[in-house]
Amino acid sequence: MSELKVDIVTLKPMRVISALGFGAEPEGIGSQKISEFGIKKGLFKEGEPQGTFGFNNPDPSPGSPNYGYEIWLPIGPKVEPEGDLRIIDFRGGLYAVTNFTGLANIGQVWGELVKWREASKYRHGNHQWLEELLVSPDTPLDEYEFNLYLPISE
Repeated sequence: MSELKVDIVTLKPMRVISALGFGAEPEGIGSQKISEFGIKKGLFKEGEPQGTFGFNNPDPSPGSPNYGYEIWLPIGPKVEPEGDLRIIDFRGGLYAVTNFTGLANIGQVWGELVKWREASKYRHGNHQWLEELLVSPDTPLDEYEFNLYLPISE
């Protein structure tokens, strides 16, 4: 990968609908829940980018193929949850953000972003790490485009 380009961004508070997937490939489980909900509620159309944020919850454990992945979709004040989806009021925060393409690169880019923070004037922030997927669900994995949000503080 080329030299990491990092922007400092303040994410504003947002109300989100949250879907949790758990298993060997939980991202697909959570994504399907969010897609079905978003299409049903008219929040987006099938095949369009969804503007979701995600993160491991819980993180993978050594020796187990299973872990959790939580996906957030920003919503307005009148949207209500259904089924096992829930509403979260995210407080926002200060982030170091980088953009990249290709799901296979995600671990490497996270590592580079953490190294960038360690060499910067910023300290570790205690708010949520986030992965923003910028493509539609039917995009090939090697063409996935992401923004990674590393929580920081000054």
